[in-house]
Amino acid sequence: MRRRLIQSTLAVVLVVIAVFGISLVIVETRTISNSAQERVESEAVRLASIVDSRILAAEHVNAGVLRNPVSKDQYAVIRMPGRPPIEIGTRPRGDVIHATQHGEEGETVTVQEPRSAVTREVGRTLLIIGLVALLAVVAAVLLAVRQANRLASPLTDLAETAERLGSGDPRPRHKRYGVPELDRVADVLDSSAERIGRMLTAERRLAADASHQLRTPLTALSMRLEEITLTDDPETVKEEANVALTQVERLTDVVERLLTNSRDPRTGSAVTFDLDEVIQQQLAEWRPAYRSAGRAIVSSGKRHLQAVGTPGAVAQVLAALIENSLMHGGGTVALRTRVTGNQAVVEVTDEGPGVPADLGARIFERTISGRNSTGIGLAVARDLAEADGGRLELLQTQPPVFGLFLSRTPPARKADEELPTVR
Repeated sequence: MRRRLIQSTLAVVLVVIAVFGISLVIVETRTISNSAQERVESEAVRLASIVDSRILAAEHVNAGVLRNPVSKDQYAVIRMPGRPPIEIGTRPRGDVIHATQHGEEGETVTVQEPRSAVTREVGRTLLIIGLVALLAVVAAVLLAVRQANRLASPLTDLAETAERLGSGDPRPRHKRYGVPELDRVADVLDSSAERIGRMLTAERRLAADASHQLRTPLTALSMRLEEITLTDDPETVKEEANVALTQVERLTDVVERLLTNSRDPRTGSAVTFDLDEVIQQQLAEWRPAYRSAGRAIVSSGKRHLQAVGTPGAVAQVLAALIENSLMHGGGTVALRTRVTGNQAVVEVTDEGPGVPADLGARIFERTISGRNSTGIGLAVARDLAEADGGRLELLQTQPPVFGLFLSRTPPARKADEELPTVR
């Protein structure tokens, strides 16, 4: 493209120079020739008038008197009746320009000038025109190169940007070139890069969330299947199989919720549900893992609390908190339910060292973790809680106390009964 721009610009300049240059040469040549002819004729008239005036004044007419007015390149012959001709200058050779003038006293004045003088003047004019044309061509080439670079370089940059987008690097360049059309293309590419970046971020976040949220149900399902393989009691097999089916349903719910949130995080399916059922489900699910670790998990607080939310999402939030306590906490893990205003609160605490002070304010940020973990669990749990209109907070750092706040509806049964500690 750069070469084509230079060639096209140069071609246009050459055409313009050819058209106007040839016309100018023709006009200047004719002007110089006419000027030389007029100069010779003017000189003949002037000499004739001098001769006439001197004859009328009865003065002597000779070459010495008439030599000074005549140019050195000109040759003049004055012929008077009854007198020998008077010659001034050197007779030119070759082609000449001449003019003849007749005086009032019968004299004849002929002035000649060599055409070579006209040719030299025409040559000088052609040289000047040629130099000007050469300068115009050089200026046109420089301008064409500059303009070609101005147009071709941005296109190269835009092509590189498009290639980067195709290779998976969606960073916008925010580079503009001062050319409206190219800047428009750059705006579109930057907008596309930002959209692709958001899409890639969402996909990566979905993959990270999926791997984290599916890990716990899969682990629990694996444990149930192991229990089935290790027992010969039909009742135990049946019981463990039912629990495994429940785990499969949870896996299905997790997958559906992940896909729903990936399409529109604001989409929710909040309903009124019994908070006790979700808590008891989590206790039954996590008790084997805690028993294997030599620890206990208990619950206490208000009974028969009705909350508004998505049971599957609330279960996932509690599972993330319980798993966090299993991995990073210590001692007995307690789930306590209470009421504050029009909200039901589920507190999860343990007897471990707690949350470091420097991480307290950032504990819900992604990739933030006090140990060698992904740092995704609490961030996902907070997003799930907020999607249903609730919130997840760190109420206390030492010992750690996490609080899940959910909207509360009036219970159908006796409200606010104390829930005894369940082990």
